Amino acid sequence: MIKDETIERIRRFSADRDWGQFHSPVNLAKSISIEAGELLECFQWSDTEFDRTHVMEEVADVMNYCLQMCDAIGADPDEIINRKCDQNEAKYPVDKAKGKADKYTEL
Repeated sequence: MIKDETIERIRRFSADRDWGQFHSPVNLAKSISIEAGELLECFQWSDTEFDRTHVMEEVADVMNYCLQMCDAIGADPDEIINRKCDQNEAKYPVDKAKGKADKYTEL
């Protein structure tokens, strides 16, 4: 899913600037939340009118910090995403969840 070159580029970018010292899990979690807020801001006044380029930049920021979080806690992004997909597939079986936005406890 995520190319090794991409993760290495993120690592190199931080290492070149000696920013690893600031990338504790708690700081990365804060950064993910902040960047997710900036992504949401792109849709603040309209559900349909938005700057696609700006949205993609904010998505990239969120993903960048998420990948750094995986690095910080020693998690493989593909592995944890697939594990979560397995859990979601079990919680939201197609025959009960298709076309519904209900929480799994309401199905």
